[in-house]
Amino acid sequence: MKTLYIIRHAKSSWEFDVSDDKRPLNDRGIRDAGLVGEHLKTLVGSIDKVLCSPAKRAHSTAKIIISYLNVPEAVFSLEPDLYDFEGSQVIDVIKNCEDDINSLMIFGHNHAFTSIANLYGDQHIDNLPTAGVVAIEFEVDSWKNISVGKNLLTIFPKSLR
Repeated sequence: MKTLYIIRHAKSSWEFDVSDDKRPLNDRGIRDAGLVGEHLKTLVGSIDKVLCSPAKRAHSTAKIIISYLNVPEAVFSLEPDLYDFEGSQVIDVIKNCEDDINSLMIFGHNHAFTSIANLYGDQHIDNLPTAGVVAIEFEVDSWKNISVGKNLLTIFPKSLR
């Protein structure tokens, strides 16, 4: 069994004149990431690997959320191919994970993450909102063999406020 946690970065700020990859979270984004982390700590078991887009907003979201999950620093890494808005690079990252990883958490961006949640999940969502989470379980032994799996949970921050 493989479990994939797809988490979109929290709400970012447009108030600074910085490149897209340097945009920070805004106050709501910081609060929402904390709410999601708090909620996930009762639902998520151990995480074998956390991969994150190097964009500041994704990295900040990941750090906040995983702080609630007791994820060892050693399983966290930045993955440049997750800075992808279309999705093919994200799929390649997932499918190329080592098979000893049974639970994978990824942090990144739309439209890629909504598309992937709909491609691999058995429940359609219109849009994965900022700080939204979709977890999908696959009955396979290898990431390269994933196809449509079973949605285990969907969390939207709006429902936690």
